[in-house]
Amino acid sequence: MKILIVDDEEMIRNVLREYVEFEGNEAEEAADGMEAVKLCRERDYDVILMDIMMPHLDGFSAVKEIKKNKDIPVIMLSARGEEYDKLFAFEIGVDDYVTKPFSPKEVMARINAVTKRRTVKIGGNEVLKFEGLEIDMAGRNVYVDGVKAELTPKEYELLFYLVRNKGIALTREKLLYDVWGFDFYGDDRTVDTHIKMLRSNLKEYRKFIVTLRGLGYKFEL
Repeated sequence: MKILIVDDEEMIRNVLREYVEFEGNEAEEAADGMEAVKLCRERDYDVILMDIMMPHLDGFSAVKEIKKNKDIPVIMLSARGEEYDKLFAFEIGVDDYVTKPFSPKEVMARINAVTKRRTVKIGGNEVLKFEGLEIDMAGRNVYVDGVKAELTPKEYELLFYLVRNKGIALTREKLLYDVWGFDFYGDDRTVDTHIKMLRSNLKEYRKFIVTLRGLGYKFEL
């Protein structure tokens, strides 16, 4: 894997780079968000490790800029552990969030988990239609009345998971485990926040995502 490490603290970059390369991966570094955006325009990466508080351009702004052109998995590394920061990170398409201080071993485990989820293939060229909602499973595209919906990577994964388990009651805990991964340190509100954003993007077809009070959700016609 080719991993971009973005942090304004050289010591943190050095520690992460040493561990990433020890595991047999290639690593590159950026000292701020602006440098990271420039590198991502010129090169491709399998994963980005992104700090939040940096000079010139913060991590949140850098992620939003990068996501305009490339869908690269991002793991946030931050001393800011407030729930608001984590939810905002997931809203803009971040795949995982690790709070400082952390161990390089934990970060590597997160990298492996994120890339494993991203490389799971959805078989066939199946395109599903539910009234005016069209879901291209292989192409990872969703259309609402013929207009492409702009979903975050996690919203895609959540919708596809719900559709693949159509008619099955899914608890919030199961959604966290299967969509975010067993090592994600979140809670039920993470699922609820993403469901709310997903419903907003599906417009009138939000009706297909049914709330099971006190339990979770299911995709039902």
